[in-house]
Amino acid sequence: MDLDPVLLSRFQFAFVMSFHFLFPAFTIGVASWLAVLEALWLKTGRAEYRTLYKFWIKIFAVSFGVGVVTGIVMTYQFGTNWSELSRVGGSILGPLLGYEVIMAFFLEAGFLGIMLFGWDKVPRAVHLAATCAVAVGTAVSAFWILSANSFLHTPAGYEVVNGILEPTDWLAIVFNPSFPIRFLHTVTAAYLTTAFVIIGVSAWYLLRGRAVLESRQAFSMGLWLITVLTPLQIFFGDQSGLEVREHQPAKLAAIEAHWETGGDVPLILFAWPDQGGEKNDFVLEIPHLGSLILTHSWDGTVQGLKDFPADQRPPVAIVFWTFRIMVGLGFLMLGAGLLGLVVGFGIFWLVVGRGSTLGLVLSVIGGLMVGVLAGLVVFSRRAQRAVYGQMEGQVGAAAGALGLLKRGWTVDNAIAFTKQQDIVHRVIGPPGIILVGEGSPGRLKPLLTSERKRHERVAVDTPVHEIIVGNAEGQVPLAKLSRHVQKMKRQVQPAEITDILARLKAIDASRPVVPMPKGPVPTSMKGLRGQMRGR
Repeated sequence: MDLDPVLLSRFQFAFVMSFHFLFPAFTIGVASWLAVLEALWLKTGRAEYRTLYKFWIKIFAVSFGVGVVTGIVMTYQFGTNWSELSRVGGSILGPLLGYEVIMAFFLEAGFLGIMLFGWDKVPRAVHLAATCAVAVGTAVSAFWILSANSFLHTPAGYEVVNGILEPTDWLAIVFNPSFPIRFLHTVTAAYLTTAFVIIGVSAWYLLRGRAVLESRQAFSMGLWLITVLTPLQIFFGDQSGLEVREHQPAKLAAIEAHWETGGDVPLILFAWPDQGGEKNDFVLEIPHLGSLILTHSWDGTVQGLKDFPADQRPPVAIVFWTFRIMVGLGFLMLGAGLLGLVVGFGIFWLVVGRGSTLGLVLSVIGGLMVGVLAGLVVFSRRAQRAVYGQMEGQVGAAAGALGLLKRGWTVDNAIAFTKQQDIVHRVIGPPGIILVGEGSPGRLKPLLTSERKRHERVAVDTPVHEIIVGNAEGQVPLAKLSRHVQKMKRQVQPAEITDILARLKAIDASRPVVPMPKGPVPTSMKGLRGQMRGR
């Protein structure tokens, strides 16, 4: 595996995001749980509700604090790891994340102090209002974060201006096609997360005969919650699948490991996807059921992965298996809820054997966390791919992709171009001199040849490479450009690069000074031609 900077950035961001996501997935539900406990205590006066509140608020405070800290780190990584995403999509993603801070985080932070330290210091109604404000804040936070995430999946309400995503309709941006069902699906998952953690902790105390009254009450409330929410969550998941089929058919085909387009497709329960061979090995499937679930029709047509270029297909094995983990745990949750109703709350008084208790509790809590992360993997995609999708076909898009090259690389944008907006960029690094062309291949070839000869005359014995950006045979796709350049064979030592840069100053000195913005260039060349004429 080639551990280039982009891949390492993905590993780092994936680790931080996965670790961070566990805490909001828990605290969203706990905040509402605390609001319900305090309201019940004020209404009934029963001491067990107050005891439960004071127990769970400590857990909430620690989880909330860790979530905030890891969230701050993740925010900085938008600039350090994905600076090009921030530059291209910042006009939209920046305000969405800003709204989350202003409307949600400030609300949570403002009332969290009263919630934690105001007990017996402020009127009971005020304390309840503070708890409810924090609970609302967590939901509002999820609203804006999921809106931003959903925009990367199903962008709407924007236009591309000089390679930058500019908002045109904020309602369309916020309520983009995948956002409503994604919000319901994720928030419901957060409540289920909380319910299972509460059940696991309560079972631990019940089996040890500690705080029996409070634990029995919490266990009962958690069990009722998962019994009601799990079928609802399965429905939301089904609706989310229909949305993915409409707007992201390649992702759905990867999730289900379907390679061929057709009707009456089976439901593949287990398989070993072979992405290189475009087939599945060791398949266990149920006829007809795939079409029924994915299209709500017995013989509905489902699009296969072969309909999409190979470089635009998701990694099939990852989403295929994580989706099955998520769905499998979802049905286990449903089974747990139904089992609780059938067997009754007294089952834990019949359990004997202390040796298996820890394993039981850790399986309930840890298994749920794995399910939450599996859902995160399936319903997230690389933000970089989303940005490349918007940049594809824009003039100067290759300059934005080459901007990912950092230390050890020198990028000079638009060293040559035509009136038809065909552009040649230059990269100098360990492979030597790389001329990157974007535009019409027919017009680029003579332009690249001319530039190659000029460079070979000045930089003698230095390898000169040519790359044309595109999706045709022999071309390099925009999304793979920076990685392709980094993987080229090292032929020049660092000390030689300094000498090459000095020699190329002779060529550059004879060129007209043309101001080039970073990333995609303006769609009109009038300004550039004016500079060429000295205006």
